[in-house]
Amino acid sequence: MNKNIQGHLFALTANILWGLMAPVGKSALVEFSALSVTTFRMVGAAACFWLLSLFCKREQVDHGDMLKIFFAALFALVFNQGVYIFGLSMTSPIDASIVTTTLPIVTMIVAAIYLKEPVTNKKVLGIFVGAMGALILIMSSSNGSIMGDLLCLIAQISFSIYLTVFKGLSQKYSPITLNKWMFVYASMCYIPFSYHDMTAIQWSGISTAALLQVGYVVVGGSFLAYICIMSAQRMLRPTVVSMYNYMQPIVASTVAIMIGLGTFNLEKGIAIALVFLGVYIVTQSKSRKDFEKEGKEV
Repeated sequence: MNKNIQGHLFALTANILWGLMAPVGKSALVEFSALSVTTFRMVGAAACFWLLSLFCKREQVDHGDMLKIFFAALFALVFNQGVYIFGLSMTSPIDASIVTTTLPIVTMIVAAIYLKEPVTNKKVLGIFVGAMGALILIMSSSNGSIMGDLLCLIAQISFSIYLTVFKGLSQKYSPITLNKWMFVYASMCYIPFSYHDMTAIQWSGISTAALLQVGYVVVGGSFLAYICIMSAQRMLRPTVVSMYNYMQPIVASTVAIMIGLGTFNLEKGIAIALVFLGVYIVTQSKSRKDFEKEGKEV
C-alpha cells in the first residue's frame, strides 16, 4: 500500500479512537477523578508499550535525544491528553469536541513559523471548510464551562507544537520506541501529584462499566491511538495530520446517535461532507518541498 495512503489511514484511525474519548472518558470521570484517570492512562500505556517493545527489534536512543523525548512527552501527553482530561471533567463532551477543531489552525500557524511551511490559499480554504463542517455539526445546545473549554484549547495548542517541533523524532525512531519513553516520562510527571487521589479510590464501589471505560482510555485512546498518530506523523505533513482532528466531533456525534442521544439529519450530513472536503483540499495543497522542487520561492 502507498505510504501516503497508509499515513491517512493511521491519522484517521487515531482520531476515531480519540473521538470516542469524549463520551467514554466523560463517563469514567463520574467514578474516578481526572487526576486518577490521567495517571491510569500514562502508567497503563507505558506498560503496554514496554511490553510490546519486548517483541520488537531493539532500538538504541541517542543520549542527546532523551531530553528531546522528555519535552516531546510534555507537549504530546502531559500538556495535551492530561490537560484535556481535566478540561473534559469541567465541560461537556460537545464543547470538548468543538475545541478540538482549533488544532489544524494552530498547527498551520506553528508550522508556518517553525518549519517555514507556506500558508497557501488552498490550505486556508481547506481548514475553513473543515472548520465550518465541524461547527455546524456541534453547534447545538452546550452546557460546558469557560475554564474547561480553555483547558481543552491549551491541550490542542500543546499537541500542535508537538506535531511540528518534534516531527524529527518520529522520523528517526519507531512509534514503539518513542512512546515507551514518552509515556514513562509522562507517568513520572503525574504520579507524585496523584498519590492522594489514587489511595482515596474505593475500589469495592467502582462499577465494571467504569473499569472498562478506563481500560478503553488506556488501550484505545492512548496505546493504539499514539501508535497510529506517530506512524501518520512519519508519512504526512503536520498540517495534514492535524486536519483529521475534525473526525473527533463526527465520532462523538455518531456515538450520541447510537445511544439515543441524537438523530441523523440533513444538517449533519452536510456537516460531515464539509469536513471530508476540507481534509481533501488541505491534502492537495503544496508543501514547502513542493515549492522548492518547482524552483519557486516559499
